[in-house]
Parts: sequence; structure tokens; C-alpha cells
Amino acid sequence: MRIGLVAEKTGVSVRALRYYEEQDLLTSERSSGGQRHYPDTAVGRVRLIQQLYAAGLSSKMIREVLPCVDTGVATPVMVDRLTGERSRIDQQITDLLAVRDRLDQVIGAVRDSTSDHAQAR
Repeated sequence: MRIGLVAEKTGVSVRALRYYEEQDLLTSERSSGGQRHYPDTAVGRVRLIQQLYAAGLSSKMIREVLPCVDTGVATPVMVDRLTGERSRIDQQITDLLAVRDRLDQVIGAVRDSTSDHAQAR
């Protein structure tokens, strides 16, 4: 699959795909004309990379995690690091839920205030 198609299917820019290759997160083969060709699994790999980035993992950590994803095998040290990342993500989720709840309170108060003003007219 050519780079443009991978970009289209994943919503990731061609530039980002090249960056992933530079970071050894994604691999491609080159045609005789120098064009990149990715395996069909590249779409899933790119989506996973995007999810890991969105969760706050660095390129270095993602590079270390991907072989574990591929093989299902991790060293005890890697399991500890992954457990730490999971705990960090859990805390982010907790924080985001608290912010969402606060926004719900503000939205509710504004709606009540707007409704009270509309009824007073």
C-alpha cells in the first residue's frame, strides 16, 4: 500500500508517516522507483501509534512498546514501565472526568440562569 493511501485511511499526514519511519515506529519497503510501500497491517499500526501518542507516550517509549505488542512478550522491566504508564493514564482519566463534571455544573448553571431570565420576560 502506498504512503498516500495509508495517510488517507488513517487520517495521518504523509509527513507524519515519514516521521514514524525515522523514529523506527513504522517500516516500509521501497519500490525500484523509490516509492514507499507499506504492508496491509500499517493502517492498524499507525492507529495504534496515534493512540499511544494521544495517551502521552513518547516516541522512545512507543518504540519500546511496539515489539511487546507484536510478540505479546515483555521483560519484567518493561512490564513495570507499562504499569507506570497505565497508572499515569488512569490519573489523566480521573482528572478529565473531574473537569467534565465541573463543566457539566457550569453548563447546568448557565442553562438554569438562561431559563430563569427567559421566564421572567
